[in-house]
Amino acid sequence: MAGTSGIHRNVLGIDLSRCVENAKVLVVGAGGIGCELLKNLVLTGFKDIEVIDLDTIDVSNLNRQFLFQKRHVGKSKARVSQESAQRFNPDAKIVARHDNIMSSDYNVDFFKQFNVVMNALDNRAARNHVNRMCLAADVPLVESGTAGYLGQATVIKKGVTECYECQPKPAQKTFPGCTIRNTPSEPIHCIVWAKHLFNQLFGEADADEEVSPDTEDPEAVGEAGIKAVQNEGKEGVAGGIERASTRTWAEEIQYDPVRLFNKLFNEDIKYLLSMDKLWRKRKPPMPLNWQNIHTECNNDIEETDNGLQDQRVWSPQECTKIFKQSVDTLKQQLIIRGEDLVWDKDDPASMDFVTSAANIRAHIFSIPLRSRFDIKAMAGNIIPAIATTNAIISGVIVMQALNILNGKLDKCKTVSYAVLVMINRQLSYTNEIVW
Repeated sequence: MAGTSGIHRNVLGIDLSRCVENAKVLVVGAGGIGCELLKNLVLTGFKDIEVIDLDTIDVSNLNRQFLFQKRHVGKSKARVSQESAQRFNPDAKIVARHDNIMSSDYNVDFFKQFNVVMNALDNRAARNHVNRMCLAADVPLVESGTAGYLGQATVIKKGVTECYECQPKPAQKTFPGCTIRNTPSEPIHCIVWAKHLFNQLFGEADADEEVSPDTEDPEAVGEAGIKAVQNEGKEGVAGGIERASTRTWAEEIQYDPVRLFNKLFNEDIKYLLSMDKLWRKRKPPMPLNWQNIHTECNNDIEETDNGLQDQRVWSPQECTKIFKQSVDTLKQQLIIRGEDLVWDKDDPASMDFVTSAANIRAHIFSIPLRSRFDIKAMAGNIIPAIATTNAIISGVIVMQALNILNGKLDKCKTVSYAVLVMINRQLSYTNEIVW
């Protein structure tokens, strides 16, 4: 590898090349950005690298995380990325940790051993944690992120730059509660409602995520609405249960899918129809009865030969069967775990529940149904990952690290560009970033 070292010295200069070879760096995350970053680091001459990631490899990662292959599915991202990156430079020493960076094992003393920390994360909680650890340890952090064709990379250094939490982050888009509960008009409204329902039945209930009809909706106030409020809580009205006892009622009926279905999609809808003011300028919803729709189902869910089951829109009849199956599965998960469930887009039963419940509600309100694939993207707030964006931003991260090691913090400007703009400009901005 002597020749490779010579190339590094010719490109970086003797002094910076030595700094790179002697630097100890931490890469947090081995996903889309992390894979590209590890490859870039070893090819740039970094020889002492630690990478940490809690996740395992999924088939969906293979189209953009090029250190992974099909045979690696199910294995640790950190360990496989270490093995794959090592081949680019066998002289590099890469330590892989299949673990959670937020664990107490990774405290301030752990971070102090590094010259530079590089974030390649996809969630705000972990970013906040690493930001605080780096500030406490007084270690430079290169923070990064991508979303579709957009990407950014910025350096955070105590006493020199703003930290990750200095500027408030935009809040996740929300929708009025009365729209979610009473008058959905878009698929996303039904998806949010279904996620709220999951939490009401299986997770940690939130009063702000109630799924029962909203009698306090100003638009619904009228004689019928007032009468409905007075009758609320009676069996068969307002969902047949009091608002605060959704979970208790579900436990009492032992999560009977038929009774749950009739409560959510028949009784609640009839209750909404009693608020006649809501439907003067809208198409009213159509209550569904389990027996009527269920008898129309075939015994088995339709299978397709093209292997793209997730991308086919299920019929309302199929949704009822999947709703029942997912409720039964989630009920068993509750029993086995003995604690509240947390909705996870990668858990099949959770995803099936939200997809089927959202589509049944959409059918009731004459809203176009969506495939499981589309609902997963919307429910998980997923923006499709673009390999080109990850590649460019990972390159920028290394440039930022080189400036840090070269003592040129003043050159570490925040880089935030759209990839298409960068390509059109033929990456001419890179000359201004590094040297």
